[in-house]
Amino acid sequence: MDSNNSFSNDSPFAEYQSKVMNYLEQIKPPFPGGDKPAAISVKPLAQGEYNINYLLSGPMSKAVFRINIASQINRPDQILYEYNALQLLRHSGVTPQPYHVDDSKELIDKGILIMEYLPGRSLNYTTDIAAAAKVFSTIHQVQVAPENNHLIREEQPLTLIFDECSGLLESYFKAPIADRKIASLLEDILAWAAENKTKETYYLDAPYQCIVNTEVNSGNFIVNPTNDTIHLIDWEMPRWGDPSSDLCHFISPLTTLWKTDYRIDTLSTKLFLNTYTQHIHNQSLKDTLDERMRLKMPYVLLRGISWSAMAWVAYQQDFAGVRNEQTWKTLTRYMDATFIRSLFSPFIRF
Repeated sequence: MDSNNSFSNDSPFAEYQSKVMNYLEQIKPPFPGGDKPAAISVKPLAQGEYNINYLLSGPMSKAVFRINIASQINRPDQILYEYNALQLLRHSGVTPQPYHVDDSKELIDKGILIMEYLPGRSLNYTTDIAAAAKVFSTIHQVQVAPENNHLIREEQPLTLIFDECSGLLESYFKAPIADRKIASLLEDILAWAAENKTKETYYLDAPYQCIVNTEVNSGNFIVNPTNDTIHLIDWEMPRWGDPSSDLCHFISPLTTLWKTDYRIDTLSTKLFLNTYTQHIHNQSLKDTLDERMRLKMPYVLLRGISWSAMAWVAYQQDFAGVRNEQTWKTLTRYMDATFIRSLFSPFIRF
């Protein structure tokens, strides 16, 4: 079995390289070519804050070996949650196929997932926005049997986001390193959200619930122009909720600026939403989509800035995941009072 040792000795890849190779030899997990581990090469692929990923390359196929380092949803079964979500989506044609999951933590002390490797590039907002809309329309129309639905439910969607943000921001408010002016601004925004969350009755009166990804930045899409395909690949924290969550998240500046310098304009937003509605079969969802997004957008922005505030503190104190320098630079840019006001000024009077 071949390995790649082009990483530093103190990197997470170096720590788990031999363990991944040993796991394949011991378990021979069920994925294409997995029964012949000696013929598989193991190389670093990518790492985020919560997972590290290796590329498994055999004579006839490739796969991703994912090691879960920490949970974004505070669940001990994080890797099982992701695997089961991929199982719900396995026939969608726009998500990776799941091959194997192991949460025993016996041979490797973390949860692991093996899934389909999808070659391609990240999404380009200027060229791929219509294709992304089609992906969302496909995912949001996947039928899920109630008895198989393990997803966290957005029963009260605005309250759920508000409660999550309250918890995230608490770490910023209590941190000695926090900027007091930014803390005061965030407190005002949180107070507005507390007062306005009663508007979630709109979603309760006109429910349309589906699988929503909740992490739809450009880096989580794989575009393959040669095959004319596009996939949404990261399914760590999906929910069973309103489709407006994904749509608002996708066009949010906090999302588009995460990996790029792009900020979506009115014309591109119109193209995105028009393409989405053209591929939606439910007339009620089409008719109510604008209002669903109008009510949801400030809460999606609040969730993004709350997570950023929490991560800004954690990166300087006791972050449990893998530190990413690009993420740190983005967090620093987001934790700016002028930037935060620009996000919420269409909704809140400061």
